[in-house]
Amino acid sequence: MISDREQRLALLYQMSNVIHSTLDPHEALNLIIGEAVRLTRASSGSVVLVNPATQFLEIHASRGLPTGARQLHLKVGEGITGWVARTGKPARVPDVSKDPRYILLNPATLSELAVPLDVRGEIRGVINVDSNQVDAFSPEDLDLLEECAVQAAKVIQHTWLYEQVRLKARLFESLVNVSKAINSTLNLTDALSVITREACTLMNARMSSLLMLDESGDWLELKASAGAGKAYIGKPPLSVSESLVGIVVRRKKPVQVENVQASGRYQNVSIAREEGLVSLLSVPLQHGGDAIGVLNVYTGVPHNFSNEETSILSALATLSAVALQKARLYERVVDLEEQLRQAEKLSALGLLAAEVAHEIRNPLTVMKMLFHSLNLQFAADDPRTRDAEIMENKMNHLNRIVEQVLDFARSTEPTPAPIDLNKSIDDLSLLVRHKLKNQRIEFVRDLCVNLPPVLADAVQLEQVFLNLTLNAAEAMPGGGTLTIQTRVATTDVSDMEPAGRKVVLVNFRDTGQGMTEDQCRRAFSSLLNTTKSRGTGLGLAIVKRVIETHQGSVSIVSEPGKGTSISLTLPIA
Repeated sequence: MISDREQRLALLYQMSNVIHSTLDPHEALNLIIGEAVRLTRASSGSVVLVNPATQFLEIHASRGLPTGARQLHLKVGEGITGWVARTGKPARVPDVSKDPRYILLNPATLSELAVPLDVRGEIRGVINVDSNQVDAFSPEDLDLLEECAVQAAKVIQHTWLYEQVRLKARLFESLVNVSKAINSTLNLTDALSVITREACTLMNARMSSLLMLDESGDWLELKASAGAGKAYIGKPPLSVSESLVGIVVRRKKPVQVENVQASGRYQNVSIAREEGLVSLLSVPLQHGGDAIGVLNVYTGVPHNFSNEETSILSALATLSAVALQKARLYERVVDLEEQLRQAEKLSALGLLAAEVAHEIRNPLTVMKMLFHSLNLQFAADDPRTRDAEIMENKMNHLNRIVEQVLDFARSTEPTPAPIDLNKSIDDLSLLVRHKLKNQRIEFVRDLCVNLPPVLADAVQLEQVFLNLTLNAAEAMPGGGTLTIQTRVATTDVSDMEPAGRKVVLVNFRDTGQGMTEDQCRRAFSSLLNTTKSRGTGLGLAIVKRVIETHQGSVSIVSEPGKGTSISLTLPIA
């Protein structure tokens, strides 16, 4: 015959196998209360856990309780369940009607058994079983339920740990994907939209918003949002000194609110109610130690953000701040490229004006000489005398204008100084890398190590290099390769420099459309000529002017369909 002890051990063994069969927290709690009710032959039961955020006791799993019973929240110390949670002692109540601690939850309940859930030395909840009979539970039932609680505490601990690890893995995987998405865009507006959209996905939030400091640093302005309605989008800027999210900027620390609809610190309660926003987590956007804005996520139901969730959103905010700075720098680079383009046009116009003035001065000089050689002498009362004076004055006026234009052009003479060409080309690569990447052009630098410095004007050389690079990009609309090579060379008799002179050679070679012999011949000719179907045709003429003023030379080799190679020589400093 099986003894009571053997039967008890068999029941506990069976119960242990059942409740250890899953790692899902919700399923595990339902298995625990099901086995507790079965072991004690109870009519109903519940697993009650302490909410760490509110410190209220909340029912997480139940069997046989009335509809709506799970909405009951008890303070620790309130009711029989609260007493067990506060003292850590079990309670066996034969008749609940005679116990002043009892709070009516189920009118059919006559007796109750409750034991604490001790998870690693901390009371994290209570297991309750109820019966519709008086004195339904024996001391042996209490022992069984306590044993069940010991096993349940282990299961709860394991499932919680598993859930935390699973959540971390999911969040970190999402964070990697988010970082790729954020850093794949260079436009500031697009970057902001990606950040808020991915924050919503990452945190499973109802809405996400990104606010940034204005120029004064006193106001936070909404720059992007995901899931927001018209009311939230249309709200005014928030004061850094007075608003709740302003605290995040000032303290550079995350802030969370369980329910913004009931918070006295939240400024836009009416908007939160209209938009259905409940819990808020706000983290600072920091770059270089300074807070430049905040990243907010809102849930549609009450939620206590865990430390892991706060850390993940903070990591996302850090990545976002870097992406924002990157996008801002890219916009500045684009603006700088446009400024250089405009400077190139102005320089071209200056050189064009100088050439026009030079071409006008020659025939004007001839006209003045011929005019004086005519020695036009008329009588004082002859009207032609006045006409001759006017002609001479106007020719002198034109000559003065021509001289002024030429004097202005002479002011663009280079200011030479020792220049590291390799560094100038590295700087150029930073400037044009995005443009070339967008056009699918591979940028190859074949730079000579220990290249001696050249004597040149750094600004004018940058203009030359940028001009050649942009010309090469125009010649490769479908993509290709641009190679820039530097090396030391020795001039020969065919070069403009004296034979045997050491110079630095810079070669720009593209795989573009190429040019015909006639186009090559006219490529560096007068500014008034062009080899292009579009554009001004000033670029290569400027290149030649600048290089020749540096005592260097330019040559071109090209063939239609096979690309173009332009070589520059510059004197060593």
